[in-house]
Amino acid sequence: MSSDTTVSGLFSASVSASAKRQALRAGLASGTLQRWPGAFSPLVAKLVAEVGFDGVYVSGAVLSADLGLPDIGLTTLTEVAGRGGAIARATDLPTLIDADTGFGEPMSAARTVATLEDAGLAGCHLEDQVNPKRCGHLDGKDVVPVGDMLKRLKAAVSARRDDDFVICARTDARAVESLDSAIDRAKAYADAGADLIFTEALRDLREFEQFRKAVDVPLLANMTEFGKSELFTTQQLGDAGYNAVIYPVTTLRIAMGAVERGLREILSEGTQAGLVDQMQHRSRLYELLRYADYNDFDSDLFNFTLEGATK
Repeated sequence: MSSDTTVSGLFSASVSASAKRQALRAGLASGTLQRWPGAFSPLVAKLVAEVGFDGVYVSGAVLSADLGLPDIGLTTLTEVAGRGGAIARATDLPTLIDADTGFGEPMSAARTVATLEDAGLAGCHLEDQVNPKRCGHLDGKDVVPVGDMLKRLKAAVSARRDDDFVICARTDARAVESLDSAIDRAKAYADAGADLIFTEALRDLREFEQFRKAVDVPLLANMTEFGKSELFTTQQLGDAGYNAVIYPVTTLRIAMGAVERGLREILSEGTQAGLVDQMQHRSRLYELLRYADYNDFDSDLFNFTLEGATK
């Protein structure tokens, strides 16, 4: 193989999982808001990285939806780790993944952390909902007693082998109990070893700011569409002192909106010709997938001919 062929990053990320975890922690400590769009496939993750974001997020709600299931705790650790690992390998960016309630009791949460570490994720978040859980922006959810969540978190932290693997604690108590309860829970979760706090379904910027003033650990904001929280800009969230923001379902909603419109036009018009200008061009897809580098690699390996071979 010639020395000028670029192999790095063709088949997996060009940096180690450990380096990604270190980058995630450095980003959270940088004082600059870390922006993590959701990726529902490795291809989307590649685009997230190329556009210039700071990390990748894998949403449990999106993974469920992509499997044709509602977000009510039906997915398994195997499914989540498999999809998450494939996404994490597709880019050099750190990937944070939604681990729901840890897929069972505290021992299951411990196994979840070990499995996600093995899959190459940079971190995960565990929530304090009862199991089976539901989408954090739906009504009718419930949370476990604080003591039960502390057991869940302590088990997860104890299972961590790489100290840089980020364990994020999510609380859904704002909608179920109160803002003060969510703040108290966040403090307890941080004391139990959580590196990052994700408080779900805050209502307005005042609540985000109030949470920041009360909790002295890195905080993650969820900017999901059609939910209970207003959609704030990165400037607003950065000014409020948040360390990271996720856009968990945005790319899926964009994609599915386009797919539905396209399918309906094909059905009504009998052709996709009117949609071509809205599509990602094949050449752009090939560029994103680095087809040329794969071709160079293949050519360097298989540039021989067999004696006596005929065309």
